[in-house]
Amino acid sequence: MMPAMALTRAACELLVVAYLPGAVIFRLPVLDRSRRAGLAAEERAFWGVLLSVALSSLVGLALAARGGYRFDRLVWINLSVCALIVLSVRSRLRLGSTAPPPGWTALIPLGLVICGLSLNFYVPPAEYIIGGKDPGIYMNEGIRIAQRGALIAADEVARSVPPPFRGLFFPPSSDPSYYSNRFMGFFVLDSAATTVVGQFPHLYPLWIAVAYGVNGLSGAREVVGVWAVLGLLAVYFVGTRLVGRAAALAGALLLGVNVVQLWYARYPNAEMLMQPLLFAGLLAFTRSEWDEDRFFAPVAALLLVLCLFTHLTGVFAVACVGGTALLVSVRGGRGRLSFFLPLVFGTALAALYLQHYIPPYFDVPRGFIQNLRPIHVALVAVLGIASAALWFGGRHVPVSTRLRWALAVLTVVLWTLAAYAFFLRSAGDVLAAHDADSLRTFTAFYLSWYGLAAALVGFALVAISFQEAAAFLFTVAVFSFVFFYKIRIVPEHFWAARRFLAVILPGALLLVGVTAFGDGRNTETPLTPTVGGARLARHLAGFALVLALGWHFWGATRPLLRHVEYAGLIPHLEQVAATVGDDDLMLVEARGASDAHVLALPLAYIYARNVLVLADTNPDKGVFRAFLGWARGRYRRIFFAGGGGGGTELLSREMSVVPIRGERFQVPEYDSPVNAYPQGVRFKEFDLSIYEFLPQPAVARGFDLDVGAADDIYVRHFYAKEQSPRGFTFRWTRDVSFVSIIGTRPEQQHLTLWMSAGGRPAGAAPATVDVFLDDRSLGTLTVGREPAHYDLAIPADLASAITRTEQAAQLRLVTRTWNPAQIMHAKDQRDLGVMLDRVEVR
Repeated sequence: MMPAMALTRAACELLVVAYLPGAVIFRLPVLDRSRRAGLAAEERAFWGVLLSVALSSLVGLALAARGGYRFDRLVWINLSVCALIVLSVRSRLRLGSTAPPPGWTALIPLGLVICGLSLNFYVPPAEYIIGGKDPGIYMNEGIRIAQRGALIAADEVARSVPPPFRGLFFPPSSDPSYYSNRFMGFFVLDSAATTVVGQFPHLYPLWIAVAYGVNGLSGAREVVGVWAVLGLLAVYFVGTRLVGRAAALAGALLLGVNVVQLWYARYPNAEMLMQPLLFAGLLAFTRSEWDEDRFFAPVAALLLVLCLFTHLTGVFAVACVGGTALLVSVRGGRGRLSFFLPLVFGTALAALYLQHYIPPYFDVPRGFIQNLRPIHVALVAVLGIASAALWFGGRHVPVSTRLRWALAVLTVVLWTLAAYAFFLRSAGDVLAAHDADSLRTFTAFYLSWYGLAAALVGFALVAISFQEAAAFLFTVAVFSFVFFYKIRIVPEHFWAARRFLAVILPGALLLVGVTAFGDGRNTETPLTPTVGGARLARHLAGFALVLALGWHFWGATRPLLRHVEYAGLIPHLEQVAATVGDDDLMLVEARGASDAHVLALPLAYIYARNVLVLADTNPDKGVFRAFLGWARGRYRRIFFAGGGGGGTELLSREMSVVPIRGERFQVPEYDSPVNAYPQGVRFKEFDLSIYEFLPQPAVARGFDLDVGAADDIYVRHFYAKEQSPRGFTFRWTRDVSFVSIIGTRPEQQHLTLWMSAGGRPAGAAPATVDVFLDDRSLGTLTVGREPAHYDLAIPADLASAITRTEQAAQLRLVTRTWNPAQIMHAKDQRDLGVMLDRVEVR
């Protein structure tokens, strides 16, 4: 719990960042203020929030782009904007009698906010701050901006590594857009300056930085849930304006209880930011184009451009709304330069930003364009020529006629493609199975077949009766065309399928609300029959549809209500961070060895520890020893972190290593099957051991290793540590496993291995182990079911030779494996060798 004073300060800062500037700007006596003053009180409050977050986004991005972001600086700039406006216009900020007071309708968005916050924060949000996947990259990039103040910043630890040693940690990339990887998802752009940037656009990381300034790491985790509530409000308000309050409320409520919406309201992702920005942009465009409110034209452009700083797919939103504006602006239309100019300028600015600040990310669309086939280029050319011809040919056709025909064609195309994708599309030579099944997967997991049918009916109804919804319909259709064609709707887990979250899912549920409750008011073609009994029957049927769909969604959502992804991970990381001092260095084994590298990222960018991740599981020993010599002159202590059994070969006689701490813990992780719906909570295990490199050479006292205990720096290509019911620790060998042996003397010529075949059934092949020491065969062993020791002689010349070499000797175990899943139909799908308990050379 925050202290009262800190809570008050955080509330004031949040007010300045997320409401006050927008409320003042909304009240400016410019651009027909009386029009927007006449909006409902709840929508005026909504625009206060959206305008504020838009301003804070612009200011924050500008500060971070110049390397000068600080949270207090953002707060003072927002306050200065408010003060400047107040001093300039004084009492003219009052909206006066034209602004209606809050009515009963204000209870609806208030209820959405309460329901959204209650569901999103029923339990704390995910503790996903580790690296390896998109969520952790977002979190660490945001906190890195908060702590270092820049989008691109020099990594001092990486820059301090002398060039001869950089290949140990930063191998040059074959991609010309960046030099190397600092961590997964973080690129080293410049080998000399060692400037590092995250992999994704920075608007969501910026808001993580803002929330970090308000409430530390807890705020950084919570910000996505607040944006999810803004998404519900944006869907409701645009729906209210376009298709009526009842349909909008139904769509927003269905969205709020949908399993994937709730999941991402607690899980780091950028789509939750794009959702309210895009739908608010659609609302602003409708206000400017159809309600002729000039104030909202640049607002719409700004919100759409901010989508480009959130995710690359924002380009589709810009194209769809811009195309709609062109369609209605030819002779007699109401398109305005105040919309087009900021839209074009902002899009160009976003392209320059991507090219300059995230060149590897900018290479994605560049590569997509370069890889287009001639048929694709021809189709684009034909589409462009046809669009230009229609645009020029339609100059003499009324806007309403143009829209009517365009929406009719769009509806026919959408229905046809949906029927093909749902009933006929199948995998082939160039079509992957997950692409062929994308619409079916989305429907089965997140919508239901009758929800899809209702959404398609709703699309047709809106196209017939609501021309003002043209931008909304074009946007939903284009996003559906693109994402259900070939962009990662993969049935492997919630996090991998989020591309439909910003537009397609909320748009579909809003269209379901139209099918259920759309009344077609203010249109020439009413959706609801005028006969009282028929109207009542339709609304009852609509209520039953929404109730059935909501109950279906709630059944999928309910298991998530008490789940916190990776709960307890942060305290474990804090304990690890406390082990390493500010003037210590932590070396972490390579990605190919274990999952330890995912913990390295937050240790470096959240807990500000000096961390380097090895690039290879078998680095050059001479270069590594020279690096240790350099590092001892710069750092007080040098640690190594690893675990899991993959192993890294580092040992030599010039160094000695002592274990500092070992930790094995589990955190809850939701099920992630392939081609199946997640069934519940599983546990992800972390096996982390920390060692310290001591400056003195290893003492030749013989070799005695308790396998499964503090062994990580000695073993490679084993399975994870285990403990038997009898209490002894062990590891399962793989087909080929290695043990590094160090500290022996020439007279020590006896190798003893404590092993067991474990539960190998009679139907499996015998547990034979071929033993090699520095590629010299020592013999073949047949291991029994019970634990026992097996002795082998080391030839005298070999025993003498391994004591004269600088690096560790390599014990290689080649084992005949068996697979429990194949032989015993067990859940264990590993190819198991034997249980190795101890290795001794004496």
